[in-house]
Amino acid sequence: MMNREVEEIEVSLCGKEARVAIVVSRFNETITEALLNGALYKLKALGVSSKTITVVRVPGAFEIPGTCRQLIQSKKYDAILTLGAVIRGETPHFDVVVNAVASGVASLAANSDIPVLFGVLTTENVEQAMNRSGLKSGNKGAETAEALVEMINLYKKIK
Repeated sequence: MMNREVEEIEVSLCGKEARVAIVVSRFNETITEALLNGALYKLKALGVSSKTITVVRVPGAFEIPGTCRQLIQSKKYDAILTLGAVIRGETPHFDVVVNAVASGVASLAANSDIPVLFGVLTTENVEQAMNRSGLKSGNKGAETAEALVEMINLYKKIK
């Protein structure tokens, strides 16, 4: 194999001047508020001004993709972060909601000119959700917010 020079796109985690929308589900509110708090803390730590962050609350995770589509069409944001918690219950409703939300957000992410990141927890039980929302250990909201800033900078560099 020959050694060749290749272009590598590197980006920073500086969120200065980033305009961010966060779509957060009210359902399982204890969990989603913890995810939101983690995301906001991380965004601010990365230099995103609270003046350029818009939080949009929706009833449940199922409403996230449609709301994201509206936000994308507004052309006001550099990226959208989705936050929610879908916890398995006793009925197949979990599978329907998870599949709809995941495929909806994935489709928007693939077809949008801005990053749309998936920060919706899909867990078997409340304990797993608590573990992932910072109520016991790491916070997926914060982790997804960091990835959001990276993706904003990557998209800008590619353009």
